[in-house]
Amino acid sequence: MAVASDQPTSICSHCDKAIPSSNFDLHFAHCSRNLEKCKVCGDMVPRKQAEEHFLKTHAPVSCSLCSETMEREVLTVHRGENCPQRIVTCEYCEFPLPAIDLFKHQEFCGNRTELCPLCGKYIRLCERNDHEKRCNGVSDTTGESSRSTRAADREHGAQRRQPYEFSRKGLLLTIAITGIAVILGSLFLQRKTETNQMH
Repeated sequence: MAVASDQPTSICSHCDKAIPSSNFDLHFAHCSRNLEKCKVCGDMVPRKQAEEHFLKTHAPVSCSLCSETMEREVLTVHRGENCPQRIVTCEYCEFPLPAIDLFKHQEFCGNRTELCPLCGKYIRLCERNDHEKRCNGVSDTTGESSRSTRAADREHGAQRRQPYEFSRKGLLLTIAITGIAVILGSLFLQRKTETNQMH
């Protein structure tokens, strides 16, 4: 209710508002009978709705993820930043998991390795960002993980044979032996069948 600046006012002891003196008695009777000051936020609410106001605005609530009880005002912040069961993603594999499990997962996941396309060394995922800043495509073993150092040593020493790497000669030999075995097997089966038909 707007109060004209030239009218005398009185402060209502129930709601602490400045009320024009001409309306004060009527206001006070209505205010004290129908309104109640919320003990938590200080807002004036209809007396009949005071309990509903408390339950909807101030009553402690439980987090649906972790069941922790808290004030309603902090629930949104809790769910977004503090709840141990909120879903977060791993910075290395982008797998969604509860925040409480993130540290253990990233400790394992960050130790996986990937091949650097520039220098050809295996780099731990937790070191990838630093490596990408330093990598210029030249193999440099200073400051790298022990696994990549061993890989560099292998490159200079005896080459490790890659899995499933076959020589052309060995592959042709395998095909020839398989072909001969199939032919001998079919001849043997054919003779056995002819022998059984004669008896």
